[in-house]
Amino acid sequence: MTVGPTASSAPAQSQILRPQRTIDQTGLTRWLPGLHTLRHYQPGWLQHDVVAGLVLATMLVPVGIAYAVASGLPGIYGLYATIIPLLAYAVFGPSRILVLGPDSSLAAVILAVVLPLSGGDPMRAVALAGAMALVSGTVCIGAGLARLGFVTELLSKPIRYGYMNGIALTVLLSQVPKLLGFSIESHGPLRDLWSITNGVVNGRVNWTAFLVGIGALAVIFLLKRSKVVPGILIAVVGATVVVGAFGLAKSAGVAVLGPLPQGLPSFQIPWISATDFTAVISGGLAVALISFADTSVLSRAYAARTRTYVDPNQELVGLGTANLAAGVFQGFPVSSSSSRTPVAEAAGANTQMTGIVGAVAVALLIIAAPNLLQNLPTSALAAVVISSAIGLIEVQDLIRIYRMQQWEFWLSMLCFAGVAVLGAVPGIALAVIAAVIVFLWDAWRPHYAILGRVAGVKGYHDISRYPDARLIPGLVLFRWDAPLFFANAELFQERVIAAAENSPTPVRWIVVAAEPVTSVDVTAADVLAELDSTLREAGIELSFTELKDPVKDKLKRFGLFKQIGEQSFFPTIGAAVSAYLEAHPVDWIDWEDKLP
Repeated sequence: MTVGPTASSAPAQSQILRPQRTIDQTGLTRWLPGLHTLRHYQPGWLQHDVVAGLVLATMLVPVGIAYAVASGLPGIYGLYATIIPLLAYAVFGPSRILVLGPDSSLAAVILAVVLPLSGGDPMRAVALAGAMALVSGTVCIGAGLARLGFVTELLSKPIRYGYMNGIALTVLLSQVPKLLGFSIESHGPLRDLWSITNGVVNGRVNWTAFLVGIGALAVIFLLKRSKVVPGILIAVVGATVVVGAFGLAKSAGVAVLGPLPQGLPSFQIPWISATDFTAVISGGLAVALISFADTSVLSRAYAARTRTYVDPNQELVGLGTANLAAGVFQGFPVSSSSSRTPVAEAAGANTQMTGIVGAVAVALLIIAAPNLLQNLPTSALAAVVISSAIGLIEVQDLIRIYRMQQWEFWLSMLCFAGVAVLGAVPGIALAVIAAVIVFLWDAWRPHYAILGRVAGVKGYHDISRYPDARLIPGLVLFRWDAPLFFANAELFQERVIAAAENSPTPVRWIVVAAEPVTSVDVTAADVLAELDSTLREAGIELSFTELKDPVKDKLKRFGLFKQIGEQSFFPTIGAAVSAYLEAHPVDWIDWEDKLP
């Protein structure tokens, strides 16, 4: 966690443009941001943090229980997964007010692993979910230590929208039966939809439970925009009071939470069988990807708002530590919360002390009043999850993407369909594969251009954009707009040879304008060596211009400078053209030479 901005002698503009780094990047505080906050904690913050923590606790309890049930686990474990991760993140997390805990975006993934493997045994379900948290935590910490905080940037916005919309649909379909007062055996989103329809047609709806649930959902949505009135708390308390006062659990068969076990979570390693490893590991990896993608976006947003710096690699470590702690204290995978964090901010949170107060308040509830929520109807819990799942759905920005670039929109729809048809974990794997394919495709088939001279325009330009551009006889200026690596090296060679073959005049030189080339690997270097030999046999000299120094260093290590000749590397295109014209007098007068 970090403290607020500090005074600086830097100019005001630089303070606006650059978030201030308030955490010492060396020593113990590099890995324990909470220690830095403790050392610099101001007494005036305490009152605000305590009040914000108590307000936050009113949301932590119902939401934690609801997401546990949505994940296929007993409700009490949602509170366990709330208490311990908040304490762990307060020590290791870099964000000043970010709130971690059970989240709707993870519920579908956890349920997809837990439900088929647990066989209805709640303790086995808890062990499976705890093991997923350990996998997720280990992956996040390892990625943070390896400084891989940039990895989620590889998932484009359309891909993220696609799989999150699919997860939202999966969560919605898993909660609709509970809202209607009956249960189904989940077999995937499409078959679940069929089972729900059959349940409604066959008269299995408990209309009393449905009215309680839909009423809670209406209250949540009516009060959703209010920063003063906690809609979820009012909805849950109201539903609990109604069911308890009128005895609806017995008289109308409304399913309720029942009394919670008394006592705090204990240290317990989640042991699972060897046959469960594959599913747990794949689920844990999916959870790690989703949780860090969500956490990094939310963390950056609040860091920008408070003008503080948040190290994405430390964010990974903080998130991973919270998940590890959840895994060994009877919890399940957690992520940041886009619904509880604004509550903490609006209540006046200054530091992660807010999360600590919230965690302590939840712990006191479990110890002192475990029966307080025994009449909480599951249809109201379903309403809490449904309201959160609806918040995951993105439509407006997808419409904008469709108008701008339709293929990215359809890529998003592919990822959505993957989650909806295949399930949460395979669907997310499909989204990752799609992201890799898109990334490789852009680099595999990059833009290239043959350059010519345009009268009245300085420099050399793509002749496909400037059909009137003039070509220097015997000289091909070829630009390659991408790094050169194993996937596109052969294509580069083909395009250069094709440019020579299609030249209107016999070619003497080919000059590669290599400013966009940011890297060259061994495979590409071997292809360049082969291309140079091929062109030499045809009486054509290969040259390069505007190479970046790091790329030059690589070519020197690969021996290409020696093979091609250092004289064939020029600082600018103009220098290469001048050298060519000196070596080969041709019928060429530049438009600038005609000027008086």
